[in-house]
Amino acid sequence: MKPSTSRSKIRRVLIPTLSLMAMLALVGLYLYYFTEEPVNWPSFFSMMAFYTLIFLTGAYASTLRQSEGPLGFLLAGRQLPLWIAVFTMSATWIGGGYINGTAEYAASSGLVWVQAPWGYALSLIIGGLFFARKMRRYQFQTMLDPLEQRYGKRMAALLFLPALTGEVFWTAAILTALGTTFGTIVGLDTTTSIILSAAITIAYTALGGLWSVALTDFVQLILLLGGLFLVVPFALGHVGGWESAWQSYRELYGPAASLLPSREALGAYYWNWWDYALLLTFGGIAWQVYFQRVLASRDEDTAVRLSVLAGVICLIAAVPAALIGISGAVADWGSMQADAPPNAASTLPWVIRYMTPGWVAILGLGAIAAAVMSSADSSILSASSMAGWNVYRPLFKPKVESEKLSQLIQRIIWIVGIAATLLALKIRSVYELWFLCSDFVYCLLFPPLVCALFDPKANTYGALAGFLIAFVLRFGGGDATLGLPILLPYPMIEEGVVLFPFRTLAMVGGLLSIIVVSRLTGRWLPARELQKME
Repeated sequence: MKPSTSRSKIRRVLIPTLSLMAMLALVGLYLYYFTEEPVNWPSFFSMMAFYTLIFLTGAYASTLRQSEGPLGFLLAGRQLPLWIAVFTMSATWIGGGYINGTAEYAASSGLVWVQAPWGYALSLIIGGLFFARKMRRYQFQTMLDPLEQRYGKRMAALLFLPALTGEVFWTAAILTALGTTFGTIVGLDTTTSIILSAAITIAYTALGGLWSVALTDFVQLILLLGGLFLVVPFALGHVGGWESAWQSYRELYGPAASLLPSREALGAYYWNWWDYALLLTFGGIAWQVYFQRVLASRDEDTAVRLSVLAGVICLIAAVPAALIGISGAVADWGSMQADAPPNAASTLPWVIRYMTPGWVAILGLGAIAAAVMSSADSSILSASSMAGWNVYRPLFKPKVESEKLSQLIQRIIWIVGIAATLLALKIRSVYELWFLCSDFVYCLLFPPLVCALFDPKANTYGALAGFLIAFVLRFGGGDATLGLPILLPYPMIEEGVVLFPFRTLAMVGGLLSIIVVSRLTGRWLPARELQKME
């Protein structure tokens, strides 16, 4: 390596990192002199050290980009080895919503409603067994490429909307999880916590692309798993150990304390439970954040293995979060001279703050921050990748130069990140928004992806018909999180909520519409074949 090249790489790492350290120092000075917040300074400085470490890793990774074009920035030159790919895939799915949401529902609704961990784990395994090999074989750049080839540029741009919405909502959910935890343990207000964490995440993502995301994910997953498993024995110790905690939990929730669904536990919500179960399992597949790692892997076999292994790790990571939720549900907060959590979403940070020693709380906070940043950076990069490659490039500048396209995607990263941050400042329940992400993807995006890959007769008319029918059936059932009223006369409506599995109906309706309409219109608009991309 030439000395000038080496010095250039050092500057690319040190200058941004020193700038970050200066910014964090200013934040500390501001909190010390101009606010009356009771800041926990050991926790604050520990988190600042953690942020600096992650940013330094991301800045270093930006020097590893083997090309300056979109392939190097978005897919790490398709050179991710299996071990890094498994770490980044696992860290991406085990986000703040995953950890905080699991503890939230374990504490508030019983284990039977803790569906997302095993649902998303199954989605990774199913994606690996049935989707990963084919996607990698055709060497697509993004998840929307097969949709663009099969249905055309404009239809792909339309399908980009639910993909973008899912990624932005997901990022907002996990930023909210971090803000809640950060504020509880450090004493920093939620707004400042969210903005600070989001700014650092967006910065290193824009700096190095997938290499930065992958290497920081490696560090973050280790911190995440170590921190969470360290919290568990202290939390269970405060509630009399596992046997006592489990007995109290079963008395509290009865049949709902089981992971298995039953009429006794779910009552009128039985079919609603299955609707969400299918939503999480199949709605976790059609994500650019998933396929970005599949397409960046070295070969087809690596793409399959990383998906299956990541699914197993996701299940393992849910165990400590569920145990923390159980501890929070049965804890006697008064004996610890603490108020009960103000809401279920605060269960995890409350347990970490009041049931563990100070040094463990710091590590637990680091685990949550690692979970959030490892998912937020991936999601922001994924949405920006599709916006630049599948919307801007084909519709506005088909002959755009590679270097300019990479620069545009870097700018889009900031736009998407800021939009998700603004949304995070407005929402309340981490778990509700987390479910909503997969909801859109399951109903609107999963059917056209399945048909694009596996139905050689699928065409644009079919895709449009399927999208419209799925859209009407899905949003006709309303949505409490978004404040949408119920418009269609679905059965099984109780207290303003549709318990009929209308989301699965929307998905199946969209899937069948694509298949039927494509065959009815094939004479006028023949289906396009998928082409291997160079």
